[in-house]
Amino acid sequence: MYPIDFFYRSARLSPDRTALLSGATAISYAELRLRVDAAASALQALDATPGSRVGICAGNTVEHVVALLAVLASGKVWVPLNWRNPASELDRIVAFTEPSIVIAEPAHLGTLNLASVGAVIALGDAATGQPRFQDLLYRHRGETPKPHGRSRDEVQAIKFTGGSTGVPKGVMQPYRAWVTTIVNQVHAFGFDADDRYLVAAPVTHGTSTYLLPILAVGGCHVLPADAKPATLLQCFRTQGITTTFMPPTLLYMLVAEAGTASEHFPKLKHLIYGGAPMPPEKIGRMRAFFGPVLETTYGQTEAPQVVSMMRAEDFADESNWRSVGRQGLLTDMAIMDPQGALLPIGEVGEIVVRGDLVMAGYWKMPEKSAETLVDGWLHTGDRGYVDARGYLYLKDRLREVVITGGFNVYPIDVESVLDQHPAVHESAVFGVEDDKWGEAVHAAVQLKRGATVTAQELIAFAKPELGSVKTPKAIHFYDDLPRSVAGKVHKVTIKAEVNARLKQETAA
Repeated sequence: MYPIDFFYRSARLSPDRTALLSGATAISYAELRLRVDAAASALQALDATPGSRVGICAGNTVEHVVALLAVLASGKVWVPLNWRNPASELDRIVAFTEPSIVIAEPAHLGTLNLASVGAVIALGDAATGQPRFQDLLYRHRGETPKPHGRSRDEVQAIKFTGGSTGVPKGVMQPYRAWVTTIVNQVHAFGFDADDRYLVAAPVTHGTSTYLLPILAVGGCHVLPADAKPATLLQCFRTQGITTTFMPPTLLYMLVAEAGTASEHFPKLKHLIYGGAPMPPEKIGRMRAFFGPVLETTYGQTEAPQVVSMMRAEDFADESNWRSVGRQGLLTDMAIMDPQGALLPIGEVGEIVVRGDLVMAGYWKMPEKSAETLVDGWLHTGDRGYVDARGYLYLKDRLREVVITGGFNVYPIDVESVLDQHPAVHESAVFGVEDDKWGEAVHAAVQLKRGATVTAQELIAFAKPELGSVKTPKAIHFYDDLPRSVAGKVHKVTIKAEVNARLKQETAA
């Protein structure tokens, strides 16, 4: 069974139910199937090779959802291109994955280097000089895609989590991982045909893992006009939303926008957050505002979404608030020591995962794949422990990654840009706890002898290359960066010093 088959089954059993709702436009399962089949047939006509890559660069729109489902139905590999990333990063991803087809909104067609792409398709109805997606749907309406015959272990998507010295790192998610994610999600939260899912987070990220689980049970996806907090709150109030997924920072923005102690959303059952931890005091505030509906998942792109989950009833016990719940139905999770031995209950070690949920490896990075996948176990780079009840608790990360606003930022990506400034001798990038973003990206910088540059000048230098998410929110200058006895920059010391300094400034 392929992931797209979950949608096809619902379209066959419930053709008249609403699958997508965008403003006043309601699209039934029968109509959505016609569009998906037409788009998938068009993709196969453009490139008949099973397993070829298709990049999609768009916001949360009906066309984006149709295009994504069509990629799955055509037997091709989805390469999400997050429009929030700078064009330089997207260009690297395109060059690295070599898609034969790119589907993009007009605003992005002019900024991306797509000269090597065989077919470029424009979303929307604007004249761009490229074939329009809607015209392809019309031309191929009534057609069905040809069977592609790919195996469950072959790749369904290549999703990017960060790079190393400018080289993207693409996680190859196989069909089996997507099927496992769908089953885990439906089992974990009990989704059903009455669910209305608010598409708030980007389709290119966490939302993509909820598209098929909701469609699998005959539910409806509600696409808001935009992702502004006021718009999302209005959807909660008027659209009968039962379910959504958001990073913590977006939830905080919704509560700040409302400006009240609480609101009543009688239909809301699953307010799921992920991508970053939520402090207990914030958990209490979210539950006070939205009601007893807060839930969470722990996972990573290499093991999508449900390694573990916390249901609303688990949050009723305040002692669970520092946990990320219990493992998913089809997830095999354990705690391992540095020598590869599995640890007993209560002992802290690296969280490892195995089974069908796990990635196939990193695109064109066999050495990195072999380092991360060892004897069938995915090494997550996160440390934690499991208590006697089976609840997982995160302690810290072995890998250097900053989770800001639900997005992963790898320090080496930022450092490689900062270090290109002619005044910079060396930089060290790290995360600082932040009420709004969960973590904020900060950088400590040692300048070359006799050189001068301001923090704002460095930020302005980095932003065109890194984009707003990865660009440091603050720069801390050092005459000499603290180092270990081996001469390596000691980020633990830097982070402690910066936190102490920020605490003093706040107190003052």
